[in-house]
Amino acid sequence: MAEEFEAIELTSGALRFRALTSGFSANPDGPLVLCLHGFPDNARSFRFQLPAFEKAGYRVVAPTLRGYEPGSQPEDGDYSLEAMGHDVVRWIEDQGWDRVHLVGHDWGAAITYVAGSIAPERFHSLATIAVPHAARLSDGIRKVPAQLRLSWYMQFFQLRGIAEWAVERNDWALVKRLWRDWSPDFTLPEAEWASLRETFEAPGVKKAMLAYYRINASPGAIMGWKKTAAMERTTIPVRTLAITGEDDGCMDTRLYDHVFLDEDFPAGVEVERIEGAGHFAHQEKPEEINALLLDWFERAGV
Repeated sequence: MAEEFEAIELTSGALRFRALTSGFSANPDGPLVLCLHGFPDNARSFRFQLPAFEKAGYRVVAPTLRGYEPGSQPEDGDYSLEAMGHDVVRWIEDQGWDRVHLVGHDWGAAITYVAGSIAPERFHSLATIAVPHAARLSDGIRKVPAQLRLSWYMQFFQLRGIAEWAVERNDWALVKRLWRDWSPDFTLPEAEWASLRETFEAPGVKKAMLAYYRINASPGAIMGWKKTAAMERTTIPVRTLAITGEDDGCMDTRLYDHVFLDEDFPAGVEVERIEGAGHFAHQEKPEEINALLLDWFERAGV
């Protein structure tokens, strides 16, 4: 498919990341928004946000996350949220940017909380979509045990060899099923599926995608028995907007009633539920989400 966005390269040590951009020519001095995709997705997850944010006067960058292309696959296999939070901070520093608005979906949301904790001085604001405060997720699951059923795939991905075979079987049918289950009223366009399949089939990407779950979402981590470095980062000293789709089939929206504690967010936190949206709310209801995010950025006072 023809690429309508310009691309740049970001770096984190020896790793190289391709990123889609918008607004750099039109708004050379505009505030910057960094958008982080999740699973099973790629940087085009934000195809509706890039032009809308550019029109509003922003520069926008949507990177491809660690492991989702051969150049960003670390030799040591470190796909921890802590490492990926540091990726974000290094991108900002290496590009000579001062402060940015950070938006994350799914794993990108989990990384957003971590990055905001690591270097709060680098962010005007944080906004997350579809994943609540990861450090408190095990507490939320105890209050909403139905989430364990929704998280079946996380445990299935722990099965080495079997998961590798199953996830790609029959033209990635399992991944297609997850999209349907997580956003029941949304149909991903065929052209976008072709882009995703191209991403997933690149060397090393399948292994990396599964490693996210094996490192950060093992049964012990999910239940809070095994603490990762990211789980220790309970305090997020940046004003945060947390968006949840009311019909999310991946992360039960009721989790949002239990995992956002005022003491964890000294700069403030707001939760927004989107009626009639599932896990990919920013793709399902882009106009509503774009308006919500642009208002959030403006209220940051930048």
